[in-house]
Amino acid sequence: MPTLEDMRQGGTPFDTFLYATLGKDRNDNSVTVLSALARAGMEPWDAASDLAGLTRDEAHSRLDSVLIRFTDVPTLKDNHAAVSRSLIDLLPQGARQRARLAGDTALQGGKMGIGPILGVFMVVLYLIHSLIVGFDGTGN
Repeated sequence: MPTLEDMRQGGTPFDTFLYATLGKDRNDNSVTVLSALARAGMEPWDAASDLAGLTRDEAHSRLDSVLIRFTDVPTLKDNHAAVSRSLIDLLPQGARQRARLAGDTALQGGKMGIGPILGVFMVVLYLIHSLIVGFDGTGN
């Protein structure tokens, strides 16, 4: 699933792959890889990340097994293998390893913004001020 940082930067490394068009369904709606994976009950970004972490042949085999079962787009019936092979070329290489490293960094502490630090600092200042000046609870 895309992170907030991915959205801030205008997308994910998988967008080219996920938004590639597979064709029209029986209702004449354009079907993308994202919608096909979602219709197949898969989380599209996780599936794309998993495919990117595989070898080209393994990724082709796995994606082809999904597309062969996807019957909503009639044109996929005859050329699902060629479509899946061309789609694999749209995946970023090594994206899964980069995502895993980013996750490990976040678990090890990652980057903390200045907001939480300032928040804690302000609470501490307020408590010190209350102890020194004191207050009786009446607001005076």
